[in-house]
Amino acid sequence: MVQLLFSFIAANIQGLSNQRILFLILEAFLCLLVTHGYRYFMNRWKWLSLGLQRLIPRVVIGIFCMGVITYFLRIPISLPLGLFVKSAFEPIKIINGELFYGIIFFIWSVMYFVYNYFERYNTSLKLEASVKEIELNNLKSQLNPHFIFNALNSIRALVDENPDKSKQAINQLSNILRNSLTTGKRGLTSFADELKVVEDYLGLESIRFEERLNIHYEIDPESNQFLVPPLMIQTLVENGIKHGISKLTEGGTIELFTKVEQDYLRIRIRNSGSYDYKKDPKYNGLGIENTKQRLKLIYGDDATFRILNENNNFVLTELTIPHLY
Repeated sequence: MVQLLFSFIAANIQGLSNQRILFLILEAFLCLLVTHGYRYFMNRWKWLSLGLQRLIPRVVIGIFCMGVITYFLRIPISLPLGLFVKSAFEPIKIINGELFYGIIFFIWSVMYFVYNYFERYNTSLKLEASVKEIELNNLKSQLNPHFIFNALNSIRALVDENPDKSKQAINQLSNILRNSLTTGKRGLTSFADELKVVEDYLGLESIRFEERLNIHYEIDPESNQFLVPPLMIQTLVENGIKHGISKLTEGGTIELFTKVEQDYLRIRIRNSGSYDYKKDPKYNGLGIENTKQRLKLIYGDDATFRILNENNNFVLTELTIPHLY
């Protein structure tokens, strides 16, 4: 079939005179010039930004005008080549020529608008991704100084009292910062790495609180298959200690539970204390708002977050994160 098609084309080309071949080349070049001018005016008048109701009539008129212009411009080209015929000015010839060129320019217009649509769509996706990356980096930069300040205060209190423990605390802080600096470009880290950060952080706090802080973990082994925003869990744990346990004279307990359910990682943080936003608006400050924004940017509506009083003695912070494949 393909061979027959090429044979047909070759036979028709061989049957054409040199004048006819030159005329077809010049005619193609003429169509290129007309579409170039058409594209220039479309961009100048910003047709690509118009809605369909306003765009379609303009495109139809543009195709009609291009067909008429091309048909009459080909006549001067045919004269020196000896291909001009007087019947070219007959109405039926003009209508047929207009229809022929109209079909060509209609196909060109469809291809042009489809190409620009996908080009703009891809550009908008890249721009949206860049904006999200900038926002995530800004959120992350807010967390680091906040965390470092609290950690250094804890270490400062240990330097004179217990130099050995202060050295251990410095190592733990070093591990946390190293993990933060090596976070991937996507703004995500493995749950296993995030858990190490939490363990190092609670290690720092257990030095400060001593026997006043009880720590309990219950981790689902499948949790390690998930990616989580770096320092997010640590921030929520810190929030529980800062606004809950630290305000209790007798200290308290902080618990971290994880459970994988149907491709979702459910993380539950329980801390001694009570949650009352009206009495303590700082409880809902940087850490909580930061968490909500980061979850929204990364997971959209697939992630959930809530914080509430489980009873009079404990605050429950719970978030659910989908599996990213």
